[in-house]
Amino acid sequence: MRIDFARSEQSTLGVEWEIGLVDATTGELVSRADEVLDAVHREDPRWAADDDHPHIARELLLNTVELVTGVCRTVGEATDDLARSLATVRAVTDPMGIELFSAGTHPFSHSGSQPVTNKERYAKLIDRTQWWGRQMLIYGVHVHVGLDHRNKALPVVDGLVNYFPHLQALSASSPFWDGEDTGYASQRALIFQQLPAAGLPYHFDDWAEYEHYAGDMFTTGVIDVLNEIRWDVRPSPTLGTVEMRICDGVSSLREVGAIAALTQCLVTEFSDILDGGGSIPVMPPWHRSENKWRAARYGLEAIIILGADSRERLVTDELMDTINRLEPIADRLGCRDQLADVEAILRDGGGYQRQRRVAQEHDGDLRAVVLDVVGRMREPGA
Repeated sequence: MRIDFARSEQSTLGVEWEIGLVDATTGELVSRADEVLDAVHREDPRWAADDDHPHIARELLLNTVELVTGVCRTVGEATDDLARSLATVRAVTDPMGIELFSAGTHPFSHSGSQPVTNKERYAKLIDRTQWWGRQMLIYGVHVHVGLDHRNKALPVVDGLVNYFPHLQALSASSPFWDGEDTGYASQRALIFQQLPAAGLPYHFDDWAEYEHYAGDMFTTGVIDVLNEIRWDVRPSPTLGTVEMRICDGVSSLREVGAIAALTQCLVTEFSDILDGGGSIPVMPPWHRSENKWRAARYGLEAIIILGADSRERLVTDELMDTINRLEPIADRLGCRDQLADVEAILRDGGGYQRQRRVAQEHDGDLRAVVLDVVGRMREPGA
């Protein structure tokens, strides 16, 4: 099959942030997204006709809304866009007694009891995937970065997979599941890969090989539309971007900005290498899989594999060297401050570490964990 790739301006940016709706008192998830979106539409009737707001969207579960930016040139522009959408949602959720929550998973709400949004594609997903589909009580941050040529898409996917453990460790914020500590920094990473055509992407030597794969997926009924290929990193041909979907949900715009800056800078570095006639190293698939597991299990304490020669290093040391190397690119892109916030996360601790600390300080009370996340999302400039 033929898959056209839209041409984008190099290194333009789009960010998606999945947000949970929780009861302000109990911290339990509440399935009131329809009410929230209806209220948002009433405030801005331009979007009521087709039920499709451009920046605030429904998701699989009725306890979730997704904030989506427009096409941005800088990380600052993207976080400002998200801040406006966040304020729009809060204007209707505050009077409802609903708070906003984002982490990789909710610490204690039961996954199997969450109502699904009434859309045909979601009903079909649940019908096909059954128990695993009903476990998708997860939240993430996705970052699209524009590419100016189709031939860059698959090498850039390979490049971002090399940095999978860096991005996963930095964002890991899902140690708890159904009221228990899983022992993992990111339970979300292991849950999400259970869906069909999800998980780590394959390596393809060229675009034709990717088209052949997609054709096989259509022919055998694995997917009905291209975006049902749910890889952790994937080309997005209709947008002319590569989409990084590795990261757990995070609890502040500052963290979202740090993740977006790191992703934008990496993609720009890969693009520069390709423009100069270079190539992107391809990690052996067994190392890709092991790095994903190590980052999900150990987070910022992970010892990761760096290349085909099996060299290993602590992920935080690798992250520090990476952000130092990327500073000139961050200056070009106007995201130096946001890239520096990666170091702030390393200094202050990841989301999974904060959650465990709060739980310990409150004798295991996971409601305190939820309320801490809620509070962080309310901090000015957080």
